[in-house]
Amino acid sequence: MDRIRNVKIYGTLGPACSDPGMLKRMFEEGMDGIRLNLSHTSLAESGDLIDALFSAASACGVRPEFMIDMQGPELRIGRLDEPLQLNEGDVISPDSIPFPQAVRDCLNKDCGSDKAGRTARDASAKDVPGGQDILLDDGKILLRAGSGGRLRVMRGGRLQGRKSIALPGCGIEAPAMTAADRENILNAKKYGVTAVMQPFVRSKEDLIEVRGALDEAGCSDVRIFAKIENMAGMEKLGELIPYCDEIVIARGDLGSAMELWELPAAQKRIAAACRGAGRDFMVVTQMLDSMMHRQVPTRAEVSDIFNAVLDGAASVMVTGETAAGEYPDLVIRCMAKTVREACQYILNSMNDESMGDGSL
Repeated sequence: MDRIRNVKIYGTLGPACSDPGMLKRMFEEGMDGIRLNLSHTSLAESGDLIDALFSAASACGVRPEFMIDMQGPELRIGRLDEPLQLNEGDVISPDSIPFPQAVRDCLNKDCGSDKAGRTARDASAKDVPGGQDILLDDGKILLRAGSGGRLRVMRGGRLQGRKSIALPGCGIEAPAMTAADRENILNAKKYGVTAVMQPFVRSKEDLIEVRGALDEAGCSDVRIFAKIENMAGMEKLGELIPYCDEIVIARGDLGSAMELWELPAAQKRIAAACRGAGRDFMVVTQMLDSMMHRQVPTRAEVSDIFNAVLDGAASVMVTGETAAGEYPDLVIRCMAKTVREACQYILNSMNDESMGDGSL
């Protein structure tokens, strides 16, 4: 009952909410904590923003959760001087996009490789079959590798620097933590970090490594949130649960690792596994995406938040909506009101059942 009443609401730090006044309004609207995405920056580089965060929280009488989202084994394109417009049907060179070396190694292989007898999941970084899909920016843009190493734009869009890359079925080996991740962990205590999000968790060894680094940095009390955003994480979910404090259903990249219409069932399976094991879980990605540029959400988005709470989510989080959207405070207001309504619905349903009224 207590956990149902205390569903936590997280925003994400960014330029749109860097003003102390905006952060104060977000806390006043019901925000419990906030995430800093370290794929784009570091703790040391974000000192002023972090100071503004804690100052705003103090003014509201809130002790905020401050979560850092590490780089981990996530793949991202490099920086771009200006956004790149990719139009459907274009054929481009891989050199047009600042791919990391691991992706370039894949694309430099013979794209005409025979894939008979192999599934996409069997492919490795050293043997990419022809027709390998490349999803950029949480799947908003889709490229397909072809003969001669050229890439065809199957789904176009405006690509900005440092956006995510996913190669469905293609396993690229990468360490659980980068050198930058380890540096940020060493600074975690100094900057008041209360939780670490580990992206693309593949096995319990990833989480054991993160916990060891936290312990060595004197951060044994910092919680670990394990992001499930690839098929390896889905398959190893049972072994991951005991080694983290909360599971994150990270629907952006997870939705790129499978057919998009399979994602809702995957979310339900993860939620059920967490409930069965008594482990908290978070739901995140595009919960209020329309509010990037609108003052009101869609009905579908409100239902999404409501149903996440009904499924047992201990927390929900928005990302770009507060980091780069036009209405960060209204986003938090909408999320908080929807969460409260869902919690009240659960409590009312419990009361009805205890009184013998089985209708919901």
